[in-house]
Amino acid sequence: MSLTEPAPTAIHRGNSDLPMVDLGDLGLLQLMQVDLATGVWVVHQRFTPGALIQKHKHTGPVYAFTVSGRWYYLESPDQVNTEGSYLHEPAGSVHTLHVPSDVDGPTDVWFTIFGANLNLDEDDNVEMVVDAAFIYEFYKAMCSEQFGVADPPVIVIE
Repeated sequence: MSLTEPAPTAIHRGNSDLPMVDLGDLGLLQLMQVDLATGVWVVHQRFTPGALIQKHKHTGPVYAFTVSGRWYYLESPDQVNTEGSYLHEPAGSVHTLHVPSDVDGPTDVWFTIFGANLNLDEDDNVEMVVDAAFIYEFYKAMCSEQFGVADPPVIVIE
């Protein structure tokens, strides 16, 4: 870019610009951004007390910030994420996310995920792959089904 070209502008989304889709017993999900070229996705999740996310392996690093509530991985119960906690998950990490049932209200967490989540069965076989492209299509389908919004304004980088 030369000095005479205009600089790119920031892209803003307010919290109310994107629906929080209902995932049933797991809580709510809001997809903020996907980078389809690099495989990065940013989600805001509000987990219900007692939520248990299937054991999974990350192909890339994950960064998590907890706004409220409490959660941990079954594989490391002594590392509890609470309000204000920041967590770095290295590529290759394997874990099962759990929100204790005694948490008062939703557990609110922001995740920036690089690569895919490989959801694992009891024998550690891959049952499902969740990546930027998958979560984008899933989120759009849920927004359409639950809110009649076919094309939510997710920030999409291609």
